[in-house]
Amino acid sequence: MDYVNPSDSELAQLLKSASTIAMVGASSNPDKASYGIMQRLQKVGYRVIPVNPRELEILGERSYASLIDIPERIDIVDVFRRAEDTPAIADDAATIGAKAAGLMVVMDACIAATHTILQVPRKS
Repeated sequence: MDYVNPSDSELAQLLKSASTIAMVGASSNPDKASYGIMQRLQKVGYRVIPVNPRELEILGERSYASLIDIPERIDIVDVFRRAEDTPAIADDAATIGAKAAGLMVVMDACIAATHTILQVPRKS
């Protein structure tokens, strides 16, 4: 059975209600997709917390080695890792009680592009 992503209205509601996004696999390299997407999400008002054990800070935010190390509540976990790494990351997201843990999974979709396409209002 093929997986079907949530509807546009469900995605829009998730993006409207979220304020803090953990980005697993974030990079300080401006040539990497995660850097540009993190920057775009910050510009529209999200707090984006990078998760990468090889980075200390990215775009002004302290980087954490894992989701479990983040000391605050996370609404969305955005993953820039290989598919084989995602089960453990999903387990960590559930462990920390990420708002979306167990409720909604979105695959093969860019969160920044989805935000733009669905015309989700800028965070204040």
